[in-house]
Amino acid sequence: MKKIKRFTINMQRKLVVLFIIVLAAFIALGYKLYTITRDKGDAYKRQVLSQQKSSSTTLPFRRGDIVDRKGSRLAYSEKVYNLIVDSKQMHEEEGIHLEPTLSAISSSFPEVDMEALRKYVNENPASRYRVFAKKISYDEVEKFEELQKASMAASVSADEKVGTINGVWFEEDYTRKYPYDSLACDVVGFVQGNNVGFYGLEGYYNDTLNGINGRSYSYLNDDDVMEDSIQPAKDGRTLVTSLDINVQSIVEKHIKLFYEKYKDFAREGAAAENIGVIVMNPNNGEVYAMAGYPVFNLNDPENMDEVDLTPFMKSTSSNTVAVSDNSSAEDTLPETVSADEAASVSNNEPEMDDLTKAKNAIWRNYCISDSYEPGSVMKPFTVAAALDAGKITGEESYDCPGYLEVGGFNIHCHNRLGDGLLTVQQGIAKSCNVVLMNIAFTMGKEEWLRYNRIFNFTLKTNIDLYGETNASSVAFNENMGQTDLAVASFGQGFNVTMIQMAAGFSALINGGYYYQPHLVTEIKNTDGAVIEEVEPKLLKQVISESTSKKMRDMLKTVVMSEPSECTGWSARPAGYTEGGKTGTAEKIPRGNGNYLISFMGYVPADDPQVLCYVIIDTPNHPQQSESTRLATTLNKDIMTEVLPYLNIFPTEELTEDERAQLTESQEAFFVGSDGVSENSVSEDNAETLEEGGDDETIVINPEETVSYDSAGKAISQNEIRYDEETGYPIDPSTGEVLDPVTLLPVNGNSSFITGGD
Repeated sequence: MKKIKRFTINMQRKLVVLFIIVLAAFIALGYKLYTITRDKGDAYKRQVLSQQKSSSTTLPFRRGDIVDRKGSRLAYSEKVYNLIVDSKQMHEEEGIHLEPTLSAISSSFPEVDMEALRKYVNENPASRYRVFAKKISYDEVEKFEELQKASMAASVSADEKVGTINGVWFEEDYTRKYPYDSLACDVVGFVQGNNVGFYGLEGYYNDTLNGINGRSYSYLNDDDVMEDSIQPAKDGRTLVTSLDINVQSIVEKHIKLFYEKYKDFAREGAAAENIGVIVMNPNNGEVYAMAGYPVFNLNDPENMDEVDLTPFMKSTSSNTVAVSDNSSAEDTLPETVSADEAASVSNNEPEMDDLTKAKNAIWRNYCISDSYEPGSVMKPFTVAAALDAGKITGEESYDCPGYLEVGGFNIHCHNRLGDGLLTVQQGIAKSCNVVLMNIAFTMGKEEWLRYNRIFNFTLKTNIDLYGETNASSVAFNENMGQTDLAVASFGQGFNVTMIQMAAGFSALINGGYYYQPHLVTEIKNTDGAVIEEVEPKLLKQVISESTSKKMRDMLKTVVMSEPSECTGWSARPAGYTEGGKTGTAEKIPRGNGNYLISFMGYVPADDPQVLCYVIIDTPNHPQQSESTRLATTLNKDIMTEVLPYLNIFPTEELTEDERAQLTESQEAFFVGSDGVSENSVSEDNAETLEEGGDDETIVINPEETVSYDSAGKAISQNEIRYDEETGYPIDPSTGEVLDPVTLLPVNGNSSFITGGD
């Protein structure tokens, strides 16, 4: 019988020691786990979550809308989807889901490169995330989801395991849409990747339009169960603007018609290098329309296939740099560099290729980003300053012999033979340089400079659009000489922008009140509630109301006088009174015959409600210096349609020709809030046009419209013939071609008139 060993005391001791060692090891391990959890628990939890299928996902915000004054959308964001491929899910269950899924993708999304997709899935069977298509419409997604549901139903009813559409899901995203394509493209601007706005309202209000992304993420709760949490995105805000798509459409229509009419007219090429038009309310600074040319499609801004880039492919700056009207080349001062050119040099901007320069020239807003010398449109500012400062009364008369010698220069009027004795009012109506120079000399340079700054010509207007330049009067300061002052009086030697001129001219005629021009009138949240109302911002009073009243009276004569006594007679829309000022500016380099012509007009003449400023840069015309009528006629065409649309009714007697013009205007092109083009106004509007309002009836004058020959003899409209080459009227008595403004002979004597205002 085998002897059993006794459990000795020594063995007991060894067992106790071993137990203590094991217990100590467990205690040490437990402490270590505790410290790891305490110090690095969150890091390890994030690592675990990163390996899960339901990882953190960004929920994009919706960028806010841009709408016009009546709520029509100019820009909005539409929900789209990105196609995400989960290769690992496709390969589950021995890959039975792969072919059904690839087949469904191929039939639903034709834009997907199936060869590349199949290659990626086969080479990356463990991949959980890959974007294979972006900005997919909901219609395409819906088609795919219907196939997916059908495959799941077939799988449930099948007797054996079959493949289903698996491993595909969709991320929400947004794409920017512009329902009117190119309409107001310079004002609206556009959006590119990552919701970054470029130019216009999109650029200026980028932060307001953008929202804050949300997030969907997964985490482990205290019971180690995966839970989902969603922090919703905060959408951007909506901008309500003062723009009116009907007014904007009218403006752009007539600009386009101008380009079609004068293309290849006097030379091969476009009708003009550029055109700018601003229509605004002079009483509060609200802009109704702002347009340039050429235009581009906001939905595809990079595509320039339908844009003539030739005028913009030059190595010189795209900015307009001009010299005063009413002066011949030998009388002008040395050339000056535009404010934009100086800024470009000082900022050491990188050199761009010609195509990039051309695209930027198209995208930029001509009305706020390009500068030029204003020419004779500046003359009313000089007169207003002298009146307001008490330097003249407005009753003075000045003799115009055709030129004035200043500082060794003979500075001419456009009529080199002189206009004789002129009052201040006649000097404005006939755009006489000599009258303006004498008024400036009476003021002195200090007063001229002071009012130049009062009218904000040395500062940006701070209009709420991206890209405004500061075309300051850098050429002039306290050291300016007498010659500088002389040419400055009629708009030479310093640069301005269209918006500076329009804002200043508004103050000139509205009682003297300078309003900051603006486009946004309200900002709304996603629920449509107004969270900010942008009131008109009155910055200052620049001249007295009495001075403003005198200026309205003078500017009325520019348009409403007899054709032989004024320069803007062809700007008046039928049935309305209008005031305004013409301008013709010779461009740099001097002596090349290139001009920038303009007209600033407002209606009604005694109570301004609408202001329209037109610039035509280098018109395609045989005599650009004599082509001011192109600008006045464009103003007339625009205002003829805009005024009745804005419920500003005719107040003047109509001739038969004017009645025909009004009838034609009733067939105007309007774009409704639904974006549908209409070719006629309503019967109610047509009736209103004829009646002139609710209470007033227009008396139709059956007499013919008459013009006057060089001798002042009345010419019946049906007797007037026009020169085929220039389009100018022909004197029936002498057969000579007449200047359309002064109605003086121009045949064989092109140097007789040098400024053409």
